[in-house]
Amino acid sequence: MKVWMIFGVVLFLSGCATRRDVQILDRDTQRLHSQLNAQQKERESFQKDLENLQKESRVLQKENQDLKTNIAVESKKAQADLLLRFETLQTEVRTLATGIEEYKDLLKKPSKEMDHLKENIVFRTKALEDREKMLEEKDKGLEEKMKGIEERLKGLEGKIGQLASKQLELEGTIPGKEAAVDVKGVSTRVGDLYKDAYETLQKGDVEGARRKFEAFLKQYSNTELSDNAQFWIGETYYLKKDYEKAILEYEKAITKYPEGDKVPAALFKQALAFLELGDKTNARNLLKRVIERYPQTDQAEMAKKKLETIK
Repeated sequence: MKVWMIFGVVLFLSGCATRRDVQILDRDTQRLHSQLNAQQKERESFQKDLENLQKESRVLQKENQDLKTNIAVESKKAQADLLLRFETLQTEVRTLATGIEEYKDLLKKPSKEMDHLKENIVFRTKALEDREKMLEEKDKGLEEKMKGIEERLKGLEGKIGQLASKQLELEGTIPGKEAAVDVKGVSTRVGDLYKDAYETLQKGDVEGARRKFEAFLKQYSNTELSDNAQFWIGETYYLKKDYEKAILEYEKAITKYPEGDKVPAALFKQALAFLELGDKTNARNLLKRVIERYPQTDQAEMAKKKLETIK
């Protein structure tokens, strides 16, 4: 409309103006038209820039929103992972604490077999003390006679053992001979098995010797050498410093073969094993029992010396 108004004014003035004035006015009109076009282009350019800015703003807003969402998700994941690790660590700590408490309780509570054995030793010690009091109340002359009879019996038992050993040696010199085995006798086969197990122990193969002595007892549990085999099984555990098992195996030699010649040695080694475990009370009782029940043995002399060292 501005253009047409200007154009109308030009037409109006053209009738009364000079040609020169018309030319000037025409130039001014063109200049105004050019300025108007330039302003229109600037406006369009500004409009495009504004639209681009709006688009970029929307993109930035979307990216910002996505970034916030991702941060929130990752934060939740990190918190959940951290919480899970913390709970896992707490569980492991509780498990470890429980295990430590159970281990402490286990250390405080000896095995049932050890408890039973200790009670048995206390009972037998008490019975021995009662028996000694009864003997002290009897006539001294009768006591001397009883001691004499016991010494004679021990001497007879020693002679029987020597005869059995000689018999074993004689049978071992006869190739292929298999003698009958009874409670008080041994055969070449029995002697060979026992000798093999004992020589294995002497060579230092403790585990191998134990297996051979155990195999020997499975076949020959009631021979002249059975108590020896049982004693050496206890020795294999003692050599390995497994003192509780050693005590239990020595106990078998004592209870299964109460008349065997290994009883003093088994009692003495039980006392040493209890000392290794820190149980001085049972160790003293066993050493006293060796001295009182088997005064003529080497173990009795060793027990006396050992008692002097226990405080």
